[in-house]
Amino acid sequence: MIVLLSLSTPLNLGILSPSTVEHRDGTRPRKFTAMKKNIYSLRPLKDLLKSSNRRYLEFISTIEDRRVGRGKLNKVTQSVTENNRSYKGFNFLDKKDLQLMDAILRGEFHISGFQNKQLRKYLPGKSTGQISRLVKRLRTHGLIKKVRNSYKYYVTKLGKQVILTALKIKELVIIPELDFLKTA
Repeated sequence: MIVLLSLSTPLNLGILSPSTVEHRDGTRPRKFTAMKKNIYSLRPLKDLLKSSNRRYLEFISTIEDRRVGRGKLNKVTQSVTENNRSYKGFNFLDKKDLQLMDAILRGEFHISGFQNKQLRKYLPGKSTGQISRLVKRLRTHGLIKKVRNSYKYYVTKLGKQVILTALKIKELVIIPELDFLKTA
């Protein structure tokens, strides 16, 4: 990032300069005086502009850029088309999608990955074909990755971030808020 600062009139900037008047006690008080437009004011002007740039950059660094987070969210929630087949996005408030996310976030799957048959234990009522389509949907959205030359899958970094955030929002914000509204 390049920050350019231009200044047309430095006269309204003050500098702390020593006084030319010496008091009886031998002190020369310092006070703010208007900056002059001459070569002798370049060093104080440089210092003032440098500190101004530093403060501005500190201010800019505190502003949060949410484009990356929005991009990740859109990647997971928007439909994806692959080989003329459409795979719908994930809805974090849908019971079936949450059940699938809960299943793939089990601790045992982080150690050695998971297969279709292992996932079937935690998704009752789903056939092998249905689980295969769910796994393909997870892969096309970048939530899981396949281990080469095997039938195992691991949750990706994006998958962990998105799923954990969705579960936290559900458990820590939505449910307590709805509980509060019920009693109010």
